[in-house]
Amino acid sequence: MLEADVLRAVQEHIPIRKEPFRAIAEELGSDEETVLSVLKNLKEKGIIRQISPIYDAKRAGYDSALVAFRVDRNRLEEVADRVNHCPGVSHNYERDHTFNLWFTLTVPPDSTLTLEEVVKKLSGGHAEDILILRARRTFKIGVKLTFSSLYEKETPPEPYSEPEPASLTPLEKEVIKHTQEDLPLIGRPFRPVAGRLGVEEDTLLGVLEGLKEKGVMRRFSAILRHRRAGYKANGLVVWRVPEDRIYKVGMFLASFKCVSHCYERTGWDYNLFSMVHGRSEEEVREFADHVSREAGINDFEVIFSKREFLKRRTKLFTEDFYEWERRELGSHTYQGENSKGGGKALFEKRI
Repeated sequence: MLEADVLRAVQEHIPIRKEPFRAIAEELGSDEETVLSVLKNLKEKGIIRQISPIYDAKRAGYDSALVAFRVDRNRLEEVADRVNHCPGVSHNYERDHTFNLWFTLTVPPDSTLTLEEVVKKLSGGHAEDILILRARRTFKIGVKLTFSSLYEKETPPEPYSEPEPASLTPLEKEVIKHTQEDLPLIGRPFRPVAGRLGVEEDTLLGVLEGLKEKGVMRRFSAILRHRRAGYKANGLVVWRVPEDRIYKVGMFLASFKCVSHCYERTGWDYNLFSMVHGRSEEEVREFADHVSREAGINDFEVIFSKREFLKRRTKLFTEDFYEWERRELGSHTYQGENSKGGGKALFEKRI
């Protein structure tokens, strides 16, 4: 029972304090040593993938999109490998659809290439068709696998349109850069990070609180491996919804705990995207049919992942993307005009 309680607590939020795990223990009527032991066990089982702040790349000034390629099956692995080598790609899957390669892409604000140009380079000329699916409105984001039934509900927050980039100081960028890694399971996990940054622990915590207030940090929590937690079927359910009904249907979908992500997107005939987690494909299809009946939306597709080519966190404010970009542009000293509208892309350290 304690394991389930700890898992639920660290998925919701972890307090930004010097001793966050002690605070969780107090909330659960336990002690810090026991909570840390439970968390270490969950890490060893592979259920918890990472514990760290979760940042919003858009608020940090990055451009991002979900991208889908239609690729000849004989070239699928070749193209997938090319996509995987771009540091701006965080997830890359083969899916059971005519668009058979799907990945998420994030591009820094001062890159020489636009997102569309990066997509073209990643295709290597082998994508027969391309979808660039930008989010227009977010109804829900965040995997929290603490439900017993796919029909279990919660109250979703109000949706928001794509945010304006926040103004970030050099220190805030450094803090983001150094807190994207998995935090150690120790009593004071932020102390070694503060040491690497050369700041006091209180200063680091203050910056993190500020990033949360700005909306750059979505939350500080655990990220799970949903398959290890028993949710082996993960269906991308795409819906074609009349413009005047998107809000109502989006909020309805977001109210289900099994829906981890729900976006209104541009770039395709389907305009509402939801990620549904279930224990079997049949369960996910039944859920989609239920939503279809309840919402009165009959035009939808359920697209399952067949193969995972890549799953990692996009690292913000590192040099990795710029190094990849230099290689793609064919020069280690490229200083050409920025294709986004002028200015020099000097590739100096951007922190």
